[in-house]
Amino acid sequence: MADIIIIGGHGKIALLLAPLLSERGDNVTSVIRNPAQADAIVATGAQPLVFDVETATQDEIAGALSGFDAVVWSAGAGGGDPTRTYAVDRDAAIRTIAAAGDANVDRFVMVSYLGADVDHGVPSDNSFFAYAEAKAAADVALRESDLDWTVLMPGALTLDEPSGTIDPAAIRASNLPGTSRANVALVAAATLASPSSIRQNIPFTDGSVPIDVALAAL
Repeated sequence: MADIIIIGGHGKIALLLAPLLSERGDNVTSVIRNPAQADAIVATGAQPLVFDVETATQDEIAGALSGFDAVVWSAGAGGGDPTRTYAVDRDAAIRTIAAAGDANVDRFVMVSYLGADVDHGVPSDNSFFAYAEAKAAADVALRESDLDWTVLMPGALTLDEPSGTIDPAAIRASNLPGTSRANVALVAAATLASPSSIRQNIPFTDGSVPIDVALAAL
């Protein structure tokens, strides 16, 4: 049993992840900005925490993380506004990584995307550019930290039902199958219980390899 805090608790992946963790006996806290979302969090078996990582200082975030065993970053600005994308997906994420170290929370799982890299190749006039830049910076900050990190790198997200099987050899391409958000939640849950996933990047789409087999091969 672990005490796990999910940043971005009302996101689609987080709402699928929290019940998986709760049902296996973990104590889950889901961070939300909007108190009106609290009932939805309670329904997942998690404890809601109203807290705005976008505006919080590093010290404030460290205070919120204190006492937890693991952090899952599944927050995002949702695209559209580059300024807010940088503020949430880059700056708040990097502050949270640093705050986790301050709070002695060693385990940190980042939900990124397949192809995230400083050399992402997205043109600066593309609407995806700010997100690609922000995620690359946050991922680098996590990898360079002293934390027990894992970067999850799913392909294009879908609302398909979970299959429990993935393609861990996936590389970014236009003809890839999608990646069920439910499978991302399953991978995140398995990652938190898998020492073999520590300090690993895990690219994947939906596929045919059972998640536990994929993680054991890391």
